[in-house]
Amino acid sequence: MIRSELLAALAKDNPDLRAEEVEQVADIFFDEISQRLAEGGRVELRGFGAFSTRERDARKGRNPRTGEQVEVAAKRVPYFRPGKEMRRVLNEE
Repeated sequence: MIRSELLAALAKDNPDLRAEEVEQVADIFFDEISQRLAEGGRVELRGFGAFSTRERDARKGRNPRTGEQVEVAAKRVPYFRPGKEMRRVLNEE
């Protein structure tokens, strides 16, 4: 699902909201998750999953085009762990 599809689904389920309001709600939702992760926090959505960050150490990488070794700096990366309900839905047959 892409952002426009999400906004369309939210608008369909909430006909009392204008399109601008639906977009504003989505923006606030994603901005809050991003901000919390940037602060080193964790975001848990019961039944869906939890977002957090993980530390990656600095390492030596390789440029795939030239084969040259390059230094890759240490960084934080987003991590998602699906909740029990999400795993159950994904594994239903």
